[in-house]
Amino acid sequence: MTVTDQQRLGKTLWAIADQLRGAMNADDFRDYMLAFLFLRYLSDNYEVAAKKELGGDYPKVGPDDSRVPLALWYANNPGDVVDFEKQMRRKIHYVIKPPYLWSSIAGMARNDDGELLNVLREGFKYIENESFHSTFQGLFSEINLSSEKLGKAYPDKNAKLCNIIKEIAKGLSEFSTDTDALGDAYEYLIGQFAAGSGKKAGEFYTPQQISSILSAIVTLDSQEPATGQVPRLGSIYDFACGSGSLLLNVRRHMGPNSIGKIYGQEKNITTYNLARMNMLLHGVKDTEFEIYHGDTLTNDWDFLRETNPAKMPKFDAVVANPPFSYRWEPGEAMGEDVRFKNYGLAPKSAADFAFLLHGFHFLKDQGVMAIILPHGVLFRGGAEERIRTKLLKDGHIDT
Repeated sequence: MTVTDQQRLGKTLWAIADQLRGAMNADDFRDYMLAFLFLRYLSDNYEVAAKKELGGDYPKVGPDDSRVPLALWYANNPGDVVDFEKQMRRKIHYVIKPPYLWSSIAGMARNDDGELLNVLREGFKYIENESFHSTFQGLFSEINLSSEKLGKAYPDKNAKLCNIIKEIAKGLSEFSTDTDALGDAYEYLIGQFAAGSGKKAGEFYTPQQISSILSAIVTLDSQEPATGQVPRLGSIYDFACGSGSLLLNVRRHMGPNSIGKIYGQEKNITTYNLARMNMLLHGVKDTEFEIYHGDTLTNDWDFLRETNPAKMPKFDAVVANPPFSYRWEPGEAMGEDVRFKNYGLAPKSAADFAFLLHGFHFLKDQGVMAIILPHGVLFRGGAEERIRTKLLKDGHIDT
């Protein structure tokens, strides 16, 4: 799919969203729209892999049979289902039962099936708890299928969902099923919904041009930058990852299989779920990333609270676009926090250097960190000046 087609797909989906959401605000409708796009991606990817796995045994469905091909295969081969699903987990790391595939859901919507809402509930629960080797608890927690914003009674809600899914399926049918394009459309919609709800898109993702610069910086050889990009990163961490776009940009810059593991942290529950979906949408296997829902400044991720220096996680690269001049309330004990005690605490009025020092603390000695901060960190006085001066004198900042 060309760049032009990818942009057209994003705009088509946004037009559908704008048309269908009615009285529902942009934030609420975003969660439904992006969840269905995510389901479409997982399903397409799964069905392509299943067709390859089954080869000539992949069934052709007759014109009078409303079932999807995999549903027919499951019905005709009950004794082989367990082994088939083991193979699918080994090859693409997840399983989706035939009733929960997008093609099945879209078929129910086209027929205005009264059980659609119930099947969606079951499907989302299955994907969260059983599809992957890792559990993705709460992945769809922001999607309230019982919300009165969909309608007052069950039939009203079901009819609304049928209409939404029908239109999304119709819009997607005009384009190829290129899964990479769905990932790009997903990020386009995140930006559009952010603008539509009056929020800054930066809360959700880092613009492509800026991401590309940061990606180029953190993938350089820290000892000999002139030699160019390192061949591999063992790990990368973004402590304010939003929807994960910056991490994905570094992965795209490095090439497939060039990053051992991706780590992210996000405080906002909605954006945290978007990040997990976004990773999977871009083909990152569930074993290749870990996104934690928690507060970076209080460092509440147990994984990062290891006190034994030999076991403390350190990353080859750290990237971040944290909220600018974020107000925080560091207590007295925070002054003894290992991340800050050698440099001092950032002022309550601006946590910019607190974010920087957090990332720096978990950076390997030979690692590289690139962080976007407001220009005030270059000249503000007081505690920030003291932190800035020590970082420079210790030789930790390259220009």
